[in-house]
Amino acid sequence: MKAIGLVELPNCTDAIEALDVMLKTAEVKFLTWEKKLGGRLVTLIVQGDVAAVSEAVEAAKHKAVGHVVASAVIANPHEETWKLIEVSRKKYPYLRDLDQS
Repeated sequence: MKAIGLVELPNCTDAIEALDVMLKTAEVKFLTWEKKLGGRLVTLIVQGDVAAVSEAVEAAKHKAVGHVVASAVIANPHEETWKLIEVSRKKYPYLRDLDQS
């Protein structure tokens, strides 16, 4: 079953470090990120099976340098949720290159 994981951190540097932890911890795929308040609030979104996403989110919460503001794991997301993620992904053309590799 597919799941998405969301981890929100207070800045871009902490978010990149948390993403690195998540990708090294479990078999998850980086989907996109949302930056608000000039990059002072960053939400990372990853995808994988429920166990992998849960493991990645927990690892980010416990091992990442920055303070995790919020986190969530959504198992079997609704199709409208996927549409919102796709809107975010379209803002970042380089993410399409990641799909090719």
